[in-house]
Amino acid sequence: MKVGTDVSSQQSVAVEGQKTAKLVDAPQQFEATMLQELLKPMQHGQDSWGGEVKSDDSASDTISSFGAEAMAKAISKGGGFGIAKQIILKVTLEHQRNSEKKTSQY
Repeated sequence: MKVGTDVSSQQSVAVEGQKTAKLVDAPQQFEATMLQELLKPMQHGQDSWGGEVKSDDSASDTISSFGAEAMAKAISKGGGFGIAKQIILKVTLEHQRNSEKKTSQY
């Protein structure tokens, strides 16, 4: 019977790990999306060589967009503006409050 207990405790640890990963990943993605929108105006108007960007050059636009996305994700994972950290903190506190309410009801 001990084996069943060990397996269920391992499964609950795995589920908690997945929840924690999602809790961290979602706010970072949100912050990265916001940062990407802030970076967009910087990529328009000049190409990487300092020349004027042609409006019909979709390949250059695509590459610039990928670059802005990668930069925004890196900034967010490195701490960004702290938006993701604040979201994680608020969600964690709200979860703790709800858990305490449920516990005190019983």
